[in-house]
Amino acid sequence: MASGKAKRRLMAEINVVPYIDVMLVLLIIFMVTAPLLTQGIEVDLPKADAEPLDVEQQNEPLVLTVDRDGTLYLNVGEAEEPVDARTASARTAAVLRRSPDTPVLVRADEAVPHGVVVRAMALLQGSGASKIGIMTDPAEFTDNEGEAR
Repeated sequence: MASGKAKRRLMAEINVVPYIDVMLVLLIIFMVTAPLLTQGIEVDLPKADAEPLDVEQQNEPLVLTVDRDGTLYLNVGEAEEPVDARTASARTAAVLRRSPDTPVLVRADEAVPHGVVVRAMALLQGSGASKIGIMTDPAEFTDNEGEAR
């Protein structure tokens, strides 16, 4: 039994290089797909100095988007597809019947005439929304001395 060969010891180390490679590939995939997860309708929101909504609400808000051309989009169903007034009204009524405390918001481009926004809000109100908010972007206002606040 006494042979000249030494016994091999087992190596108890983990090779982490393949795990790092997989992690980097996943990081790249998430970095590429994350911007695609946002709502795809391009809207220039009006600027206003308003308080942000409470983000700890239980329900995701129902958002009716009005783009520059006055086309309506609803974040229920196919969010990227335009909807007509009848479809938007029916979908809004269905969501509010299921969950009456769902926040309802209008997200309108600042170039849209006021009358189009009012008609969109009236459509939501006719569908059962009692409180309707308007989405804006935060703005910097200047005081009398010309300094931004």
